[in-house]
Amino acid sequence: MMKLRYGSTSPFVRKVLVTAIETGQDGEIERVKTNTADPALGQTNPLNKIPALTLEDGSVLIDSAVICEFLDSRKGGKLFPKDASRWPTLSRMALCDGALDAAILRRYETQRPETLRSIEWDGKQKTKVDQALDALEKEAAGFGDKIDIGTLTVAIMLDYLDFRFAQEPWRDAHPKLAAWHKAISARPSLKSTMPFD
Repeated sequence: MMKLRYGSTSPFVRKVLVTAIETGQDGEIERVKTNTADPALGQTNPLNKIPALTLEDGSVLIDSAVICEFLDSRKGGKLFPKDASRWPTLSRMALCDGALDAAILRRYETQRPETLRSIEWDGKQKTKVDQALDALEKEAAGFGDKIDIGTLTVAIMLDYLDFRFAQEPWRDAHPKLAAWHKAISARPSLKSTMPFD
């Protein structure tokens, strides 16, 4: 059985869990709750990050995009297109991964002592998230009911913003994205993997 080092708040872990569910492999993965501050994690992933997936042969895959594509490839490539739509799909995933990186940096900044926090730094990260939301708003009408690694990552990113930055509503300025998000949020893989502390 494969082993996934995970945390319940990580959107990158969630992307792996959603992929496992969407491809019918959730039951083949043992979840190992992991604190990234645990030095033992470095023996699995030298970067001390989650997710990290240990395969049945003992080898380890790191980075959510790599793990997701590996899982998808085992089941015929349902979420990672092989046709011309592959590149926009991967670009959409990369956009949302970058917005998530910025949002997580903002979250870390709020956990620093108040005297050490940088309003300028927070503002730079927020600008990245806002620009990603604006770009997605322009595309949202074309998402329809398409399920691929790009659209799933959009939903996961939006849920993370709701989870960590509920005081900064994004829906008012992005009505098309909000309508699409409401529809896709009913998907079982997303409903069953919502982040929690």
